[in-house]
Amino acid sequence: MERQLVDLILADMKPALGVTEPAAIALACATAREMTSEAVKSVLVRENSGMYKNAYTCGIPNTDKVGNLYAAALGVVAGDADKGLLVLEGVKDTDVALAQTMVEEGCVRAEVSSVSPDLYIYACVETEHDLCEVEISGSHTNICRKVKNGEVLWEKSVEAGAEEKKSPIVEYALVDFYRFAKNCPAEWLEPIQEAYRVNRELAEAAYASERCILTKSLWTANGGQWVSKDLRTTTRLLAGAASEARVLGLDKPAMSITGSGNHGIIATMPLYAMAKVEDLAEELLLRATVLSYLVTMYMKEFAGKLSAFCGCGVAAGTGMACGLTFMRGGSYEQVEATLNNMASSLVGMICTGGNHACCMKVLAAVDIAITSMELAMSGASVAPEHGVADRAPEKTMQNIGLIASPGMIETERVILEIMQNK
Repeated sequence: MERQLVDLILADMKPALGVTEPAAIALACATAREMTSEAVKSVLVRENSGMYKNAYTCGIPNTDKVGNLYAAALGVVAGDADKGLLVLEGVKDTDVALAQTMVEEGCVRAEVSSVSPDLYIYACVETEHDLCEVEISGSHTNICRKVKNGEVLWEKSVEAGAEEKKSPIVEYALVDFYRFAKNCPAEWLEPIQEAYRVNRELAEAAYASERCILTKSLWTANGGQWVSKDLRTTTRLLAGAASEARVLGLDKPAMSITGSGNHGIIATMPLYAMAKVEDLAEELLLRATVLSYLVTMYMKEFAGKLSAFCGCGVAAGTGMACGLTFMRGGSYEQVEATLNNMASSLVGMICTGGNHACCMKVLAAVDIAITSMELAMSGASVAPEHGVADRAPEKTMQNIGLIASPGMIETERVILEIMQNK
């Protein structure tokens, strides 16, 4: 059996501290900072709209700060570029104070470079004698250019149209994902266990934090326990807690997928909840996770890395719903029916950035995913001639991507205007 699908998953799974957009901004700025030994006078970051929006009010780990300016300042003051998306792992209170001074004195600027779903960051660190520039493009850690005082120190050769190049995952069909999840060797699945350790610890951090007010309410609704006999309340708690800890910047990483911690949380934690509530085998959980991840990754190839629609709820939510159906013993046809039910519901949910509002979208995705699964398992689904669904499930997933980009480009512009004019 071809191993490429699990290799694609393992290459995509990455632990990330805080929402990945502030981490990527900090990574770009930390990389630029390492190119000079002089004191920093100013910092400029330019980002595509999705990057700017996602970081706009997003919590930053180890701090009570949010947003683009503090992500950039902290990357310069305390970032460790060698740690990738864990770049801000070592931030201390003294670093936060220095970053605050930089921001308050106007030494840090953040601008929107373009309204686009294509991930892009430009960071420029200026000192008395040096101008250090770094570009990230395509993915959160893909540093593609370093320039110092006009001299290109390092650059990846990028072919024309490279940004449109799709992952090998698009060469597969939904049935391939289903069969692979069902039949791949069990030992191939073992590395995926790490996602559950990481994301469960993140959820537990939310319960221990006074800042996570939604988690406290979800805990009470689930009977004051992590796992109850109620699938919905347990799922809401485990997924909602991990998400709240994530967006508020608690000092615990999430296991990201498609460059997003919240995608990784939604694609996994509801499956974990079902496994615990219904006492299902770990191997079944891991096989369902494979299906959840692959559907999420496929959909994101067509929606773009960052867009105006909620990829967490729509893409990861759909992957998770398919995984839930798989765990219930659903046939391929029932998984396809689940996909159609999801395509008839959440598509169009907007993204307002990586912030507290994400948690409510997580809860909405969980509820609709469980409903979509339950309907599909009972033989009920929305027929593909209705809405954006298609008779070919791959086309359905591609259609959803088109809604995001180019369909919601103008929506992205309006969301940005609303956020910036508060």
